[in-house]
Amino acid sequence: MNYFKTLFLPISIALLLGSCAEPNLKDEHGLNLNFSEAKATMKADATMEVSLYNPNNKRVDSVAYFIDDVRFAATADGNASIRIADGKVGQRTILARVYSGEDRFVTQKNITVLAAKAPKAYSYEILETYPHDTKAFTQGIEFVGDTLYESTGQYGESTLRKVDYKSGTVVNSIALPGNQFGEGLTIKDNKIYQLTWQRGIGLIYDLDSMEKLDFFNYGDSRQGWGLCNDGKKIYKSDGSSRIWILNPETLMEEDYIEVYTHSAKIDNINELEFVDGKIYANVWQRDAIAIINPATGAVEGVINTRTLKDQVAQASEDNVLNGIAYKGEPNTLYLTGKRWEKLFKVAIAELQ
Repeated sequence: MNYFKTLFLPISIALLLGSCAEPNLKDEHGLNLNFSEAKATMKADATMEVSLYNPNNKRVDSVAYFIDDVRFAATADGNASIRIADGKVGQRTILARVYSGEDRFVTQKNITVLAAKAPKAYSYEILETYPHDTKAFTQGIEFVGDTLYESTGQYGESTLRKVDYKSGTVVNSIALPGNQFGEGLTIKDNKIYQLTWQRGIGLIYDLDSMEKLDFFNYGDSRQGWGLCNDGKKIYKSDGSSRIWILNPETLMEEDYIEVYTHSAKIDNINELEFVDGKIYANVWQRDAIAIINPATGAVEGVINTRTLKDQVAQASEDNVLNGIAYKGEPNTLYLTGKRWEKLFKVAIAELQ
């Protein structure tokens, strides 16, 4: 399992300190938070103790504790236990509201929550191979029935395509404007949603005609990388460790999850596919696919795809694995990459 070491990046657990900017709150109080774990890092299924550091011996009547604005404890002495009830991993803010007579004080720190378990390891077996256009700088693929839809990138080369996957024939292709770099796509309710990289907009098309209908703007997400959906929610990656959850009607960013294993944060989340209740994600320039819990961000599995690139002739280091599609066949995926001459149908199996 040495390939896990190449996938999982060293974890950063820098803590953000500060006080809440609310009216009638006093900032110069000297109060701080102490955690039972020295690095303020805990597993999602564990418990960590928090206490109030009060070097100036200020009067403390009671302390209310919050995780990301959700109250989880109230104490008189400032001691409490932190347990992550929602299971979400990543950076979480612990905030204490301290009541002292007529005064109120606020202090906060971040903690890092890791996945409770190490991810399961998966391998693959090639079942079938199909031709794929080597001019396609593949950014995302998705099936509707037996028809494969593909988004390709590069300025002046970006397209939205409808493809006969068995022959590799491009049935229809729509070129993007030269100043737009195509990225991931997903299909929901007879509409195609396609991202652009750094323009800050996504494009919306009619599924049947591939006519462009509208566009939508990004919010706080940095860029456009990958898209998928679960039939209700739409998930968007931006090249960081975050996967954003979009309102299916407005396409506005409503929330996000952060992608962590039991030991590390995973950056460069790229092309996405929703498979049997999980998000499958390419990690840019890594020979692996992460299987992510969409409710928590925890990486529950990793598919080792290191040897797949040996089956194709690659023109450059940029031509990496970057296409995951699912047709509803159990434990079966369709994989390709940027300018690869092959699309692979593979069976996925857990290593024992």
